[in-house]
Amino acid sequence: MIELTRFNDTQFTLNADIIETVEETPDTVITLTTGRKVIVKESRQEVAHLVKIYKNEIFTGKNLG
Repeated sequence: MIELTRFNDTQFTLNADIIETVEETPDTVITLTTGRKVIVKESRQEVAHLVKIYKNEIFTGKNLG
């Protein structure tokens, strides 16, 4: 799960496993495997970095409580 920010400054947690694409149009639009689209303040690169950290934590067993 990754923490992201909507344009109204509310934060939410997104299941990174259901991200299909991340585009900048110029806003960052995340398309989920469900077809839902989410617009966030973070850049495409920031979202990719958060997903990499999340996946790394899963594979290394770090930060699992």
